[in-house]
Parts: sequence; structure tokens; C-alpha cells
Amino acid sequence: MTDSNHPSKVLATFAAELQVADIPAPVLRRTEDLMLDWLGSVLAARTARPVRSIERFAQMMGPADGPSEILTSRRTSSPVFAALVNAAASHYVEQDDVHNGSVFHPAAVVIAPALAVAQSIGATGAQLLTAVVAGYEVGIRVGEFLGRSHYKTFHTTATAGTLAAAAAVGSLLKLTPQQMLHSFGSAGTQSAGVWEFLRDAADSKQLHCAHAAASGLMSAYLAQDGFTGAAKVLEGAQGLGVGMSSDADPARLTDRLGTRWALAETSFKYHASCRHTHPAADALLQVVTQHRLKPDDVARVTTHVHQGAIDVLGRVTVPATVHQGKFSMGTVLGLIAVHGRAGLGEFDRDFLAPEVAAFRDKVAMELDAEVDTAYPARWIGKVSVQTRDGRTLQGRVDEPKGDPGNTLSRAEIEDKMQRLVHYGEGATAEEARALCERIWQLETAPRVGRWLG
Repeated sequence: MTDSNHPSKVLATFAAELQVADIPAPVLRRTEDLMLDWLGSVLAARTARPVRSIERFAQMMGPADGPSEILTSRRTSSPVFAALVNAAASHYVEQDDVHNGSVFHPAAVVIAPALAVAQSIGATGAQLLTAVVAGYEVGIRVGEFLGRSHYKTFHTTATAGTLAAAAAVGSLLKLTPQQMLHSFGSAGTQSAGVWEFLRDAADSKQLHCAHAAASGLMSAYLAQDGFTGAAKVLEGAQGLGVGMSSDADPARLTDRLGTRWALAETSFKYHASCRHTHPAADALLQVVTQHRLKPDDVARVTTHVHQGAIDVLGRVTVPATVHQGKFSMGTVLGLIAVHGRAGLGEFDRDFLAPEVAAFRDKVAMELDAEVDTAYPARWIGKVSVQTRDGRTLQGRVDEPKGDPGNTLSRAEIEDKMQRLVHYGEGATAEEARALCERIWQLETAPRVGRWLG
């Protein structure tokens, strides 16, 4: 068996051998940015019902205290239960990061288990940063490997996320390349998570992240103890590529490892909604701003989208919950038209408001060949707006706000984090500022300790 026909082994070796000195300084700085962004999302979900439910389960099953921090409640527990809760919280407010090409939300399933384990073993800040980079690089490539067909049914964050978590934790545990490969096998065989929950406004998305983080963590610890896993769980004859995809491409698993830093391609979320709505939201905002349109001025909006947007958002017509509203193209565009933004407060107050619902019913999605061909590498936003006075206005955004070419500055990331923390009442303003400083100085920290008192 050679490396050329065993990309999983190449990927596992990369993750096991990665050192902080191998990572360019700009990538480390972006890793810090992504960690702060993630922290805001976790603390914003402090009181969310599904997160509270998972935390009660953790309290029932796990130790009442331990070395790892449950950020939402400031309790402590074992690494696996802290990772479980923090990962569930990561994805709730729909403000966590996303990698376009893999359609994967890395932070939720990478940083949560990495932080929990780093705290439990007394890792340095540099070791935590390295682990997060390893998790991103692995998870993004697994998502790209699984391809567009996978995402039609499976939630990539849940499936690729198990291997991403295993890579991050395995890095901290200093697994050998062979142990890392075993951890991938155990993580991959536990990969799960389908989109059907959207039809019922169910809570499964939080479970997806919790399960991926905890399963990946368990896989790494088992591998450290000698537990074996499938050597080709991804590209094998009965592996994930065969079972979960019709366009899996093993070459994507090792694409420019060590020279292409996929983490740096990750986007920040600007709107508090499913990323598939963001390109159209930015394009509509462009039109209504330039032409000073009020919601009643608009007769119809056609969003020109990729097939993935139709597959995910098409399941939601009239949202039953705030969270389901974040997967309704019409609701998101209605908030944009009425308020000029689709933030957490707007969703909470007005996702079913009459003026938003009226605008929602004017919105339709239409498959667009240019947009679909560019996806997932590029998420182009195109809208056609028909006005009541007979005009047809076009809006186009080639890089939505938050994409690498239209990214958030460090000041904007701090501001977003502080707004999220304020929303969830997860920390005081002073604590939020201290958290910013802690993360900006993480590389030189001799030990990863508690982040909140």
C-alpha cells in the first residue's frame, strides 16, 4: 500500500506531524480571528432551549466538575461533555464561520473539542492553535472530497466534522500518523447528520455539532489507547465516499497540503441566517439602498441561486420557529427589506411580523446557471427586483460580506463578538474585552486555562 493510493494516510500524517512553526503567521492570526468569532456564537446561545437540553444531559451523565469549561453556564466537566455542550451552542444563532468550497462550518466542531482537551491536558496556546489549524485543514478537505452530491442529503458539518474533531484532538494528544489514521477510521464510521430536520423545525442541527465534536474526541482518545479504525474509511470500497456521495474526489483530500491553507479561505457570517441566504441578501440590500426602495415599492423578488440553496432553503415555506426562519429565503430578504439587516434581534422580534411575511411571499428562488457553476468555490448573489411602478432592477454581489475577498477586519470581528455576547448575556463587556486580549495573545500563552471565571 503506497501513499499515492492512500490519501487518508497522507492527510492523517499531515495532521499528526503539523507544528506551529509550519504554519505561516497570517494563518495563525486568522486562526485567532476565527476562534474569537466562534466564542461570540457560543456565548450568544447561552439560554437557547436546545443547548440547555444538551447541557442537562451532560450534567446528568457526566461529572459535575472537571478540567474543561462549559462556556454557556460556566460550569466544568470532562472534556467530552464540555465539547458536547460548547459545540451544540456554536451553531445555534447561525453566526459561526463557513468554508465555501466544502460548505462546512469548521469552528463548531473543531474549536469546541480542541479547547476542552487543551484545558484538560494543560496544553500551551501554540499547541491549541496548531490543533485548530489541523482540524480545519482536515475537515475542509473531507468536505470537499464528499462533494456537492453529499450536501444534498447530508449536513457536511456533522459528517466531515467528526474527522475534523478527531484531527484537532489527535494533534493535542500527539498521536502518531498511524494512530491519527485509526482515529479517522473511528470518526468516519460515526459520521451522521441529514437535512430532514429542517422540514419539522427540529433541533437536530445542535445535535449534529455536539455529536461530531464528541465522537471525534472519543475517536482520538481511543486511537491513543490502541483502538483501531478503518484505514480507508473515506476512499475505501465501502467508505464514506461510496456510501454518502456520487461525486467524491479523493484528490481533494490532499490538495496542496502544507502550501494551501484552507483555513484562510474560511468566511465570517455577517447575517444571522443560513449562509445560502447571504449572497441574495447582500444583493437585495444593494438594490434597495441604491434605489431607496421601501418594502411596499417591491412587487416581486427573484433570487438567482445555486442548486444547493434550493435543496436546503426550499424545504421552508412558512417558518414555524425563529431558527427555521433563518432557512427561509423570503424571511431573510423580508428582514433586509424592512430593517436593512437580518440580525439576531430582527429575527427574534420580526421573523413573522406582517410586513416581513408580506415581503416573504414576494420572494422566489430560481436556478441560475452562472451561479450554480461557480458554486461552491464562489457564492455569487444575484437578484431581480420588480417594482410596483414597472421597473426591473438588478443586484449582484460577487463576494458576500465576510468572504475572504470581502472579509471582516479584526475590529469588526471584535465588535461582532461583543454584540453576540451582549445578545446572549454570556459575559459582561469587561469580560468580553478580556477574552479578546486572551485570544490575541494565545500563541505565547504557556497554558490554556479557564476562559471565564
